[in-house]
Amino acid sequence: MGSKTPENESRREGDSPASSIKRNALGGEPRGVHLCRDGDGSLGDGGDSDDDEDNQAGAAPLPLTQEHSLVNNPKKKKKRKKSKNKTSPLEQSSPPRVALDKLFPTDQYPTGEIQEYTARVENTSRTTAGEIRYQSRSQLEDDGFLNNYRKGAEIHRQVRRWTQENVRPGQGLNEIALGIEDSVRALLDNDGLEPGASLRSGLGFPTGLALNNCVAHYTPNPGQKDIVLQASDVMKIDFGVHVNGWIVDSAFTMTFDPTYDNLLSAVKDATNTGIKTAGLDVRISDVSAAIQEAMESYEVEINGKSFPVKPVRGLSGHDIKHYRIHGTKSIPFVKNNDQTKMEEGEIFAIETFGSTGRGRVTDGLGVYGYGKDFYAPKRITSSLSSARSLYQKINENFGTIVFCRRYLERLGVQRYLAGLNNLVSQGVVEMYAPLMDIEGSYSAQFEHTILLRESHKEIVSRGDDY
Repeated sequence: MGSKTPENESRREGDSPASSIKRNALGGEPRGVHLCRDGDGSLGDGGDSDDDEDNQAGAAPLPLTQEHSLVNNPKKKKKRKKSKNKTSPLEQSSPPRVALDKLFPTDQYPTGEIQEYTARVENTSRTTAGEIRYQSRSQLEDDGFLNNYRKGAEIHRQVRRWTQENVRPGQGLNEIALGIEDSVRALLDNDGLEPGASLRSGLGFPTGLALNNCVAHYTPNPGQKDIVLQASDVMKIDFGVHVNGWIVDSAFTMTFDPTYDNLLSAVKDATNTGIKTAGLDVRISDVSAAIQEAMESYEVEINGKSFPVKPVRGLSGHDIKHYRIHGTKSIPFVKNNDQTKMEEGEIFAIETFGSTGRGRVTDGLGVYGYGKDFYAPKRITSSLSSARSLYQKINENFGTIVFCRRYLERLGVQRYLAGLNNLVSQGVVEMYAPLMDIEGSYSAQFEHTILLRESHKEIVSRGDDY
């Protein structure tokens, strides 16, 4: 989920233009468990008819009703049928509905891609403050913590694989978002409907489905007309999975027209360059400069006209903290003078956005989602009872996890808009708007979550797709 830089602080709420057509069903029939066939390929006892030729010549055939003499006649050899009890290993269904714990009964999940650090800059001074900060992040070397993070990453891989294989033009964005989110909850084996359930595990933030010049932060919400995916669209899919408050943040871009291949290649290259450059004691400014250089080396031709791929200003990568998708450090996609260093034990979402437009974003119409301020009090005073009850519901189900109106209605919350606006006006809840480049432009996004461990970095969300 892209972190917005401080330049664009204005917010406004309205309806997002959309169109709707009848949607196709998302996904296919669930795949069952394959049964093994009989190994001898015979039907009944007819497969043994040729064995009679082995008897002595001239021997009188016995009636079918007469028992064979085991003393006077040779023993008839019968083929032993193979057992039918063998079954293939449990596989993920389509759409994904098999809980990950059942696919990994030992509760050991795949390790992400391991990259060694480049030459590390040694600091000869005593860094007492840095050592203290590391002690608070030493969980990155804890096996239980790592396994939980890897579980979230494996769920992300399985859900996005299904998304890439099944999402097609003609489907509504609401259907696509629900398919992704229902799959994440099913693999976590947690529907998130009981108080506190979504704090144990769930979505890291509302599923982002931003099309074309909408660079980031769009999700279908109640009251909007459903937008239908077109064959000419460039769609950024950004969703998160959290286990015990630690969020796997990863995003990719889908297109159905090879025209945009170079746009996707530019952004993917920039993201991988950022990942390669990141490391212990590396300055934020160095990562940003490497990202910009990689992305600006590409251009894309659309309808006979060439467009340079521009890194998007106003958005940035970010560190991830417990129950906080956006921490305190940001990694812009353009050169800067930020001398802040990455430190051991930190978790970063390394992401980039590239655009054929101006490469700058402004707030669009509508609302993407809401997030409780990390420093907000546990209780508030308000003249609106709806605001007080809604704030309690937010604390019970989301805490500081970003949520959207669709999530509130899923919990059965009704008539919440006045209370929600009151919480925003008090400053205890922040509202996020869609972020737009100029109309007619196209944008792409790729993102991975990396863990800066003691001896190497682990790209925990890496898959064979990107």
